[in-house]
Amino acid sequence: MFIATKNISILNETFILTNQRAAFWKQEKALILSDLHIGKTAHFRKNGIALANHIMKSDLERLSALIEYFQPEKFIVVGDLLHAGDNSDVDEFCTWKSQYPAIQFYLIEGNHDRISKTLEKKLCFTHKAERFETGNITFIHDFDATGSGFQITGHIHPGIVLNSAIKNIRLPCFALSSNQLLLPAFSEFTGLDTKNLPKKSTFFVFTDAEIYEI
Repeated sequence: MFIATKNISILNETFILTNQRAAFWKQEKALILSDLHIGKTAHFRKNGIALANHIMKSDLERLSALIEYFQPEKFIVVGDLLHAGDNSDVDEFCTWKSQYPAIQFYLIEGNHDRISKTLEKKLCFTHKAERFETGNITFIHDFDATGSGFQITGHIHPGIVLNSAIKNIRLPCFALSSNQLLLPAFSEFTGLDTKNLPKKSTFFVFTDAEIYEI
């Protein structure tokens, strides 16, 4: 797996965007991502739709590669860690996570994160809340138009359509504006929203090999 990177500055802090659907906050040594939707494939199988579990395994393999590459001290999930509560995929995620006991685990709750007390104990969070504020940066799953300061968000699964003479190509992206960094969905088993993107943004579109600024 190849990791391409692009440095950006937010409030004089360095953030490293990657083509693997995650960002790294250099000063805080924090790996940041959104919308893993752990348990989505198991949920579909439970409801009679046959899906191979290699989809989640691939997501976790990418996440392991990013941890090895950046050596983070913190792991911040900006919402929708889970898709449908507790199931067999969550057990697999917990087994995977046990490899990294020293990494602090922060969850900013998303609309899919229905987490019971039992499940919360199982997942072993360092911090869990609807928002997390540090300095002038707020982590929140969906952008809060009434909020102030800079927000790092997820939820939308942003994508860009690139037009060509042969066909239109849809690619995931980051969107950066004066008050928001919108993260792509980390899981590859998600759709792309190409319409509800933040206005006046710079888009960082990525492929397996490169990151393009639009």
